Amino acid sequence: MIGRDVWILGAHQSDFSRNLTREGIDFAGLTAEVVTSTLQASRIDAADIGVVHVGNAFGELFAAQGHLGAMPATVVDGLWDTPSSRHEAACASGSIAVLAAIADLRSGAYETALVVGVELEKTVPGDIAAQHLGAAAWTGHEGQGATFMWPFMFSEVADEYDRRYGIDEGHLRAIATINFANARRNPNAQTRDWTVPELIAGDSLEDQVNPIVEGRIRRFDCSQMTDGGAGVVLVTDDYLREHPGAKPLARIEGWGHRTVGLGMRQKLDRSSRDSPSGYVMPHVRGAVLDAFYRAHLTLDDLDGIEVHDCFTPSEYLAIDHIGLTGPGESWKAIENGEIEIGGRLPINPSGGLIGGGHPVGASGVRMLVDAAKQVSDTAGDYQVDGANTFGTLNFGGSTATTVSFVVGSAREV
Repeated sequence: MIGRDVWILGAHQSDFSRNLTREGIDFAGLTAEVVTSTLQASRIDAADIGVVHVGNAFGELFAAQGHLGAMPATVVDGLWDTPSSRHEAACASGSIAVLAAIADLRSGAYETALVVGVELEKTVPGDIAAQHLGAAAWTGHEGQGATFMWPFMFSEVADEYDRRYGIDEGHLRAIATINFANARRNPNAQTRDWTVPELIAGDSLEDQVNPIVEGRIRRFDCSQMTDGGAGVVLVTDDYLREHPGAKPLARIEGWGHRTVGLGMRQKLDRSSRDSPSGYVMPHVRGAVLDAFYRAHLTLDDLDGIEVHDCFTPSEYLAIDHIGLTGPGESWKAIENGEIEIGGRLPINPSGGLIGGGHPVGASGVRMLVDAAKQVSDTAGDYQVDGANTFGTLNFGGSTATTVSFVVGSAREV
């Protein structure tokens, strides 16, 4: 049974522009909406789901709600008695939930799995929310002087690139500009209706329209505080044989998963000392290569990729670590238009986390949803023409957990 293919039968993403707290919607309401819509999109009944995996990072902190593995059964009667568990790996929680579901299916234990990522982040003021998110760092060991932990951490990433290779702030602003532009095409993107100023590094008005948050990170370099969820139903070959009318969106062709220490400084110092490759985060490169190896392909076979742009430096890091450029040369792909829709390798056609939104526990699942949309030609206005193979690259915390997926078209199934 080992080695069976895993297919994405159906998928759903909530509208990330909503403020669910203002709507009076808690985790029960959000989970019910995402589960029901995912099952409907997959044309499968809740009673036919073999196992459930839930990705959530901060339920206890934002909503005093833990034990979210039991929430699907709480709100959808057909899932009562169905085995379910919750997974936490900061911003990679959703991807870890997907990996657990894949393992269940490939083991032969189940033929169907529901994966749901959910997060509420607008239950508290923004400064309190930022403190909650800081729990995914190495608490008490770094960033103690920072007001906003994660902008501080990814400013350090930009500083490391600057130290090793030099970095032009204009390239970071260009990443944000592209992602906001892509988000305007996406009907579920949080910023689709925003008016974003022209982002020009060094402009005399930059401090007014795009103020510094921490270090070299400015307002529009940041992903958003977001309420939302995403879900997929995964099935095996056996399920498709037994249900010849089922039409999957995509096939999961490969995955990579690496975990290193919590500390950002740990990673930067270690790679500076021990990485002859020149990659700032060699484990990230390893996760991508693992996904390519399992999928039996190379970067040249990808038609696009959704990456973890929690801040513009994290996408800058993703560009060279996926191999689009050599180490430290991400700026070349930005300047040449390679990452734009229509370019060599479109990155974040959905708008990513900066433009699309970042409900932490759902982001890994949402990336997979968008990859499946692309290879099934259902992405609408942000569709990459002719996309048959798409990737994802999801970071948890300071890349302590890194997960990458490759999905392929199922049009001929």
